[in-house]
Amino acid sequence: MAKQSGSGELVSVDGHRLKLTNLDKVLYPETGTTKADVLDYYARIADVLIPHARDRALTRKRWVHGVGTADEPGQVFFQKNLEDGAPSWVKRREIEHSSGVNTYPLLNDRATLTWLAQLTALELHVPQWRFGRNGARHDPDRIVLDLDPGEGVGLAECAEVARHVKDILEGVGLDPMPVTSGSKGIHLYAHLDGTRSSDEISAFAHELARALEADLPDLVVSDMKKTLRTGKVLVDWSQNNGNKTTIAPYSLRGRLHPMVAAPRTWDELDSADLRQLDYEEVLARVEERGDLLAALDDGSAEGGHPEDLRPPLEPTPERTASFQATPEARDRLATYRSMRDAAKTPEPVPAEPSIPSDGRSFVIQEHHARRLHWDFRLENDGVLVSWALPKGVPTSGKENHLAVHTEDHPLEYGTFEGSIPAGEYGGGEVTIWDAGTYELEKWRDDEVIAVLHGRPDGPLGGPVKVALIRTARGGDEKNWLIHRMALDAASAEGESTESPAPKASAPARTASGRDQGVEHSPGVRTVLSTGPMLATLGTPLSITASDDWAFEMKWDGIRALVEIDPGSEPVVRLTSRNGNDLTKAYPELAAVAEAIGDHQAVLDAEIVALDRKGRPDFGRLQQRMNLTKSADIDRAAAQVPVVLMVFDLLELDGHSLLRAPYVERRERLVADVASTGLVQVPPAFDAGHDEGPERGIEDAMAASRELGLEGVVAKKLASTYTAGRRSAAWVKLKHTRTQEVVIGGWRPGKGRRADGIGSLLLGIPGEHGLVYVGRVGTGFGDRDLDEIGTKMDSMSRKTSPFADVPRPDAADAHWVTPQLVGEVEFAEWTSTGRLRQPSWRGWRPDKSADDVVREGAVGEGS
Repeated sequence: MAKQSGSGELVSVDGHRLKLTNLDKVLYPETGTTKADVLDYYARIADVLIPHARDRALTRKRWVHGVGTADEPGQVFFQKNLEDGAPSWVKRREIEHSSGVNTYPLLNDRATLTWLAQLTALELHVPQWRFGRNGARHDPDRIVLDLDPGEGVGLAECAEVARHVKDILEGVGLDPMPVTSGSKGIHLYAHLDGTRSSDEISAFAHELARALEADLPDLVVSDMKKTLRTGKVLVDWSQNNGNKTTIAPYSLRGRLHPMVAAPRTWDELDSADLRQLDYEEVLARVEERGDLLAALDDGSAEGGHPEDLRPPLEPTPERTASFQATPEARDRLATYRSMRDAAKTPEPVPAEPSIPSDGRSFVIQEHHARRLHWDFRLENDGVLVSWALPKGVPTSGKENHLAVHTEDHPLEYGTFEGSIPAGEYGGGEVTIWDAGTYELEKWRDDEVIAVLHGRPDGPLGGPVKVALIRTARGGDEKNWLIHRMALDAASAEGESTESPAPKASAPARTASGRDQGVEHSPGVRTVLSTGPMLATLGTPLSITASDDWAFEMKWDGIRALVEIDPGSEPVVRLTSRNGNDLTKAYPELAAVAEAIGDHQAVLDAEIVALDRKGRPDFGRLQQRMNLTKSADIDRAAAQVPVVLMVFDLLELDGHSLLRAPYVERRERLVADVASTGLVQVPPAFDAGHDEGPERGIEDAMAASRELGLEGVVAKKLASTYTAGRRSAAWVKLKHTRTQEVVIGGWRPGKGRRADGIGSLLLGIPGEHGLVYVGRVGTGFGDRDLDEIGTKMDSMSRKTSPFADVPRPDAADAHWVTPQLVGEVEFAEWTSTGRLRQPSWRGWRPDKSADDVVREGAVGEGS
């Protein structure tokens, strides 16, 4: 980020526009460090800071007028709650405290970090636990000990205590990493496997502090009382409490000088010159050495995220202890599949493991099996988490009903109705009692709270709030109870959006607020409030031959629901997938009214910006995002025109088409929506029943590849439109891109790979030597790693074979003679000529290094 003088400037950070003001304001008077300097630091350090703060409840310390001087300290504000005026794209989570509910921002991207720096949030504090994908609190994934020197001692004594702590932690299998705090002391972090609660980790840390105090009574104290700390180092164990936070690694400090919580090496702690580091020193160190703390967050050093391996519900020590990182072990449908024979039951029995999703659908099915009961299912992370209710959903809060936790079911089960043959598991008649979407309030291993929004005319009769609580009654972990809770004000407000449609005498209002006499059907109104239907990510194997499919191009743009109300002055309203109004940002798309004629309609579409070759370019589209001023919007519209790709018709002249099959909706779409310059109805590839889906996949993928698109979306011809949920009836198929590469070196592994190879350094021969194109650390099996290690041992050399390898990647590299050729899969080429998200495919013994050439142009597919 360039430093600017003056009152401020508009910048675009990862597609989000921000106004930076008062850039010349001096925030650290003793060093002359300005707000522009702070913004520049956080922009440059973001790549290593964010992984250590991601998905953690962020609290901030803000110095609006700077940190001041020793004589006149600046005023500091400690802030938990997210500002009312925070941008909508800032990710957030809620925590219920005894004093009320606080909404915390999540520091998950560079744009949020820039926004925080603009607000002079100099210090960033986070807990030792993360939120899960569904908003639940996970158990801590790291332990921290704060070594805080009392009066008369300093960093040297803290370093001495750190060595003793290191011995203890290593003795229990942990790998401690030091961080000079940027204030007075040292923080020691170690990664945890997430199988113990905050209370358990806090108790362990407390015992460790007490043991050190007993062993080193003249040097260590574990009691917080200041009167006991003179001449000693406090081992502060309390920051492992689930309600406490610690300064995030790489955060600035609000001290007189702009110091940083800086990761260090153990060798540095032995130095007589050990001191705290300022932000300029930290930037130089990261450029040279990379992130010394990369192994702290499990998988972050190689781009992985432990959340991707989440077991059903929330993790318990028992689940996590038996949970492996193989696709087979994380297949949440394995139990379901083992209990059913697809040849004998009409129930959906998918052959593939479930695909993670973030949908919020629910279904309650009336099941006339050996005993009548109701099956209650909530979509969670790609499956339907299920309970059997012998007495159904309670009708009031005065009674609790038994809920027996059963195996996870596939998402397809959410629409299943039919007769399961006698003798098969669950034999009997299954019908849908009620279904819809839900709002999640809490999801823990032992408690789930959700507000259900069923069908407008369904038996639930409007929004219903339920709590599922595990009781383990009778010693059976499967035994829960379901309790009906009182709706709070926020949930009650949602009742109006889910209630039956108004009578015809009460006309609906258009986007402009004027009456049109057009009444949206209840189902479509649900789509507009909960969002569009979503596709799951799959492979050609996901496309079952037993169904008929159509194949559409996958457009790289912004999803939009389009409402069109006719009249002498037609009104068009665009709504994003997340419910944001896009109408003002894309004024030219009002022309969609011409494509529909005099009809009222609701369309599902994608807003796309095209490059000079007519291919979607999401990078260009970002120039149109987050603009609010008319002049900026008009200027951007002239420079980056957009096209509306319409692929579904949800309502026509007040009649809902949601329950109509895809093939019927498609026919109506083609018949009633005309392609114009700004509005296009792209073709679909239809795989006939006789030929099977293979031909359709082949033709569609070939066309998609020729057009430079990222893939196709397969849609079942018989599928209805399910609002706000991710359905296996729509499947995204992406191209896999491959590249032959020359191996020029390797970097040591971390964690379970600590004694071997962690990643390979990759190159492609160029005009001036071997051009570095990135590193690959995923896709290896154990046999691959053993084979690679054997090959590397005989080819080592002292100097780098690359013409331009970055210093962070070269810091701990082992170089090899560039003769071996391998192949990787990857997502795309970056604008700087690097492979994005490479994954190892294997060796290419049939190729020599001289045969390797770059496949595709830099930036292609971005």
